[in-house]
Parts: sequence; C-alpha cells; structure tokens
Amino acid sequence: LAEALQEAGFATANIDYPSQSGSVEEIAPLAVGLGLNECRATGATRIHFVTHSIGGILLRYQNEQSPIPDLGRVVILGPPNQGSEIIDKTRDWPGFEMLTGDAGAELGTGSDGMPSKLGPVNFELGVIAGTGTINVFASAMLPDPDDGKVSVASTQVEGMDDFLIVGSSHHYITRGDVVFRNTVAFLRTGKFLDEDKAGIGMTD
Repeated sequence: LAEALQEAGFATANIDYPSQSGSVEEIAPLAVGLGLNECRATGATRIHFVTHSIGGILLRYQNEQSPIPDLGRVVILGPPNQGSEIIDKTRDWPGFEMLTGDAGAELGTGSDGMPSKLGPVNFELGVIAGTGTINVFASAMLPDPDDGKVSVASTQVEGMDDFLIVGSSHHYITRGDVVFRNTVAFLRTGKFLDEDKAGIGMTD
C-alpha cells in the first residue's frame, strides 16, 4: 500500500509500532507521533493518514487528546470503530491478554471499551470494510458480514465522509487494486470511486 501511494505521488512514512506492548493510551502517542515527526521532517504541511485495524483507534484517540493541526484526510481499513464482538466473547479465555495485548483487550463493544469512549470523528474520513474471511471460527463469533475480525457494521463511525466495502479479509485488506485506487482517490478528493461502491462486495 505504501508503494502504491508513492507511485501516486505521495511521500510516505511507514510506521511500525508494538501493538501488543501497552494500552491505547500508551501506544497512540508513540505510533501517531512517529508518523507526524517523519512527515514534518520532510517539510510537509498537510499530513494524511492511512491506518489498518487498531491503527484507526490509535489515531482517533490521539487526535482527541491532542488535536493534530496539520491533519489532512484519513483512510482507515478494517477498523473496530464500534469494537469487536470477538473481544467480548473471548476476554475470559485463558491467555486472552497474551494474544491481544492490553490495547487489543480494550476493543470490546461495551461501554468500558475504548471505541465507545471516543467521540464522532472531526476530520475527513473514509472507511473501508471487508467481507472476506480466512478464519471461519472467528467469523462465527461475528455478525455477518464480517472480515474475520470485525463486522462491517462495527467499522462505521459517526462523522465519516465515505464508506466502501471490499471482498477482502481483515489481514489482506491492505492489499489489492480496489483498496489501492480508492485510498488514493479519497486522499486526493475526499471520496471513494463511485464505480467501486456500485460493486459492493467484489474481490480484488
């Protein structure tokens, strides 16, 4: 995805962060801060974000705690904006937090989950949700349709500007031409491509 954005003319900072090493409160300033610092070092004055899964929650949390003045448009892929029912159903299982980490454990759908504590988004946001799955067991714990980790309904959030469904699984939603071209389109125009929205559920 970073390569596709570079080919479209965007400079990118591809940020890796330890998603299982702390809470959302601890990880968000690290992950978001690294991205902002790398982009600002190039002289950028408007910084777009593209995030996957919990990355969207980290960005939303950090922007609420410390509004980002140079924030541009945002595309989030497979985000648990309303939490994930999988967290609700597995939190009492042995070894739960070893698998999810503290931040993942905060992604339940209840009032104590981090997603429910975040307000509506106040920046230009496009959400891309998946309907494919490579984990039938996990999908059985989710309302249909889903991507194997998050239901399509749970990806949506108040204040988003556009929404697109693709036939990808949670892990692979970061790949494929449909996601590539629509991410570029939203960052450029604030909208996904009408022809792809008409083909809801199509695979790449």
